[in-house]
Amino acid sequence: MTVQPKEYDYAALRKVSRTLCEQYNFMKEIPLGNSCAGREIFGLRIGKGAEYALIAAAFHGSEYLSENVLLFFAEELCEALQTNISFAGMNVRRALFGRGVVLVPCVNPDGCEIAIHGRAACGQAAAFIEQLCRGDFKHWNANLRGVDINHNFDAGWEALHRLERKSGIFGPAPTRFGGSKPESEPETAALTKLCRTGRIRHAMALHTQGEVIYWTYGQNRPPRSERMAEILATSSGYALDVSMGLAEGGGFKDWFISELNRPAFTVEMGLGKNPLPIEDSRKIYERLREMLLLTAIM
Repeated sequence: MTVQPKEYDYAALRKVSRTLCEQYNFMKEIPLGNSCAGREIFGLRIGKGAEYALIAAAFHGSEYLSENVLLFFAEELCEALQTNISFAGMNVRRALFGRGVVLVPCVNPDGCEIAIHGRAACGQAAAFIEQLCRGDFKHWNANLRGVDINHNFDAGWEALHRLERKSGIFGPAPTRFGGSKPESEPETAALTKLCRTGRIRHAMALHTQGEVIYWTYGQNRPPRSERMAEILATSSGYALDVSMGLAEGGGFKDWFISELNRPAFTVEMGLGKNPLPIEDSRKIYERLREMLLLTAIM
């Protein structure tokens, strides 16, 4: 297998993604934008259709294990398509006929680089970031400017910003600072542009940890959402839950639901304290592989 359980920093992620695209020439790498530090944010597109399912990972730096899960899925899906073998009891050539999926392995490459490599990954922002995190780089979630990407989407951003301030978050921080305004960050803009122009029929954001699935935004429940959520929960064994407090608003799922009125889900994978041990990534994937396939074909 090409994808192995490891900490995929930016260089390793680009290498494995390009290797997979060479092995499976029907999977195409598509540029989506660049991070604050200029690292490319890209998607892996499989199949063709009038609309695409979207699965994105690594919104938070310390949650880089989610990259592994999505890469495992990309490789197994491509192998099944190429060889016509069964995947989770399904014939994927038939199931994906006329459909497509876009996988974004890393929404926040700068944040993951910081969580993996610490000060060495921060460039000219090293002193700034070290002061913010007090030397604790491994729990860094934000991007290079100290903005939490999953607080930066334009969905209830003002209310969330008030909650941040009540919680003592007034500016750039390792986590939970939503920026100066909605969509202020290039990483956020890359994903919203894809969704606005890329014919995305539903979306899933992979996070760690908690073994729960969030599927609503306030009272917003787009058509098909509840039934899809029930199917995903049954497949994974994860519980359905509702976001509250600082976890409500500002997130990708919330924005996708409120702006596009289409189903979106946040999946909190695994249990423990972030960053979860990378050795857990294969076990987590094996539990979720059917759920990810269902997300691609529904």
